[in-house]
Amino acid sequence: MKEDKLGLDNIYLQAKRWDNSIGRELVQSFSGALDDMGAKKGVFITTSHFTKNAIEYAERLQSKKIVLIDGETLAKLMIDYDIGVSVKEKFIIKKIDFSYFDEE
Repeated sequence: MKEDKLGLDNIYLQAKRWDNSIGRELVQSFSGALDDMGAKKGVFITTSHFTKNAIEYAERLQSKKIVLIDGETLAKLMIDYDIGVSVKEKFIIKKIDFSYFDEE
């Protein structure tokens, strides 16, 4: 995907719909694929979670940035940006307007 409208930089994505955790090996493999493309930015998305080793590996990278998005973070982003979600129910919370009762 293009980072900006001019296409000055690309961001590469990898997504896994898994129940099992994503380990360092898969993140390292993605990092290698970025190297093959000459890319410096990547986003690895999973519906599950990343192991501690995978997270530490991504944080230690010097020549590129890989953002890891786990299932919980993905759900929060979907809700925050209204992507792939719909409103099921709304709640209205009311408070007393004391100025209504003020005598004039």
